[in-house]
Amino acid sequence: MTDAELSKLKNSCHTHLAGHKALSPAESFAKMAAWCEQHQVENDVYGEGAVVQEFEQKIATLLGMEAGLFCITGTMTQATALRLACQERGNPLVGLHASSHILIHERSNFQTLQHFQSLTLGQPHRPWAYKDIQTQTEPLAALQIELPMREIGGQLPTWDELEAIKAHCHEHDIHLHMDGARLWEAAAYYGKTWQEIAQGFDTVYVSFYKGMAGLGGAMLLGKKEFLAKAKVWNHRLGGNVFRRTPYVVSAAMQFDERLAAMSDYFKRTQQLFEHLRNYPQLRTNPSQPQANMLHVHLPVSAEKALAIRNHIAQEHGFWLFNNAVAAALPESSMFEWYVGDQLLHLDDQALRRALDLFVAEIGH
Repeated sequence: MTDAELSKLKNSCHTHLAGHKALSPAESFAKMAAWCEQHQVENDVYGEGAVVQEFEQKIATLLGMEAGLFCITGTMTQATALRLACQERGNPLVGLHASSHILIHERSNFQTLQHFQSLTLGQPHRPWAYKDIQTQTEPLAALQIELPMREIGGQLPTWDELEAIKAHCHEHDIHLHMDGARLWEAAAYYGKTWQEIAQGFDTVYVSFYKGMAGLGGAMLLGKKEFLAKAKVWNHRLGGNVFRRTPYVVSAAMQFDERLAAMSDYFKRTQQLFEHLRNYPQLRTNPSQPQANMLHVHLPVSAEKALAIRNHIAQEHGFWLFNNAVAAALPESSMFEWYVGDQLLHLDDQALRRALDLFVAEIGH
């Protein structure tokens, strides 16, 4: 099945289980235009403009940071932050978890562009623990922590472990950087404010197109002097686009609503786990929800899982998940579920119907 055929099949389904409803460009741009008219938005020029600066300050205040810098991509943002941390300390070594996005998804940019050197720490299938840092003998310039950790099903370190890591980095002058691509999803599990979570980090990166469903864009938060240096590097790396306004508007116009819904998404995730306990063929990682996302492990190959997904979509109109990948054991696979608007508003009867169909086909 071609990508075009797959997209057509997905769009033909009456029920989608994962994420938020995808708006058409016309729908998105109409909402943006109305919001711009309501708030009398004017375009920025290379990032200079009220709509950009006000949004930067809003996110900085929310996280208790001194300032914010809107950036085009998280890939550029994080590499820049860690490079600068290493330069400030005259030490190129950054501690990364084995599941770090930088290691897995960014095509070795930090190596090929000579940003810094990495040292892989922690257990690949477990969240950060204080002992992962405490037992590290080589001096680190920086440490990156992802909250929550997507590649292991949205797991989070315990609050005590996280606080111990913060204290250790502060004591040893290790720049602590947060990969907060999904930070907004972490507060419900911790029962803490975003400011409490961010406290103790030197820099924080957040995203606006994942759970926030914006067009794209990211933000780096930290001290003003540090962000002034980051701004120079963003320019060097091609991130100084002429207009940031469309990206900022697409995030700002729905930010408060999305943020307020995060606790509801987490409650729905807890309910989803209760439903999944009735389907032992579907194993979740983690075993208990820690964010409004999870991995579901299946006793079939990724190819069979995708074929089942497509068949159920064609015959019953349920779109179960977006992708499946091979898992560690032979003839096993897993997919990711992000619990957003679609599962939040899906009634339990329809959810059980979709799960019944899925499990029935897995058993064939």
